[in-house]
Order: sequence, then structure tokens, then C-alpha cells
Amino acid sequence: MATRRLPSLLGTLAPFHGPPRAREISSLVNQHTSKWMQDTSKKSPMELINEVAPIKVEGRIVACEGDSNPALGHPIEFICLDLEAPAICKYCGLSYVQNHHH
Repeated sequence: MATRRLPSLLGTLAPFHGPPRAREISSLVNQHTSKWMQDTSKKSPMELINEVAPIKVEGRIVACEGDSNPALGHPIEFICLDLEAPAICKYCGLSYVQNHHH
């Protein structure tokens, strides 16, 4: 019984498979990206993150999660702060420096 229904089930998937549908999706993505790139009134995500001052922390190691809400963050990254230059999270771009007490 299931084998008799297979051709009709596969026929319902036809609009979602094949090169024509892939070209449509690719075209939509390209149009959206082009519109976003043309709008120079807004800052890019990298420009916005570069405006954030380095976060001062007490220890030598910081655990960056990107956001206090785990659903909005990224995988945890442990960052070593032994160097004088700010250390940057590879996922979100936040920078951290060790707060030295002298």
C-alpha cells in the first residue's frame, strides 16, 4: 500500500526540488543582500560591535557567551587575557581586558 502512494507523495515534493527552485531562492537572497548593502544610513554589525569599549574583568580567563540569555548567545568561549592588547571573542567580537590593580 505504501509503495503505491510513493509516486504521488514524491510528486507533491517536486516544487521544492530541482534547480529552478534553488535559483529562485538564490535570487531572493542576493536581492535582499544587495538592498542591505546599499543602505548606508545604518551601521554594519561589525561597526556596531567595534564601538563597544573593551570589557574589564578581574581574572586572567573570561568566559564569553555573547549574551546573558543562552538562547541569544553563542557557544561558550574561554579567553585568556595574559596579553596587554584586548582579547576578542571569535564568535561575537566583544573585546576583554584584564583590570590590573596597581
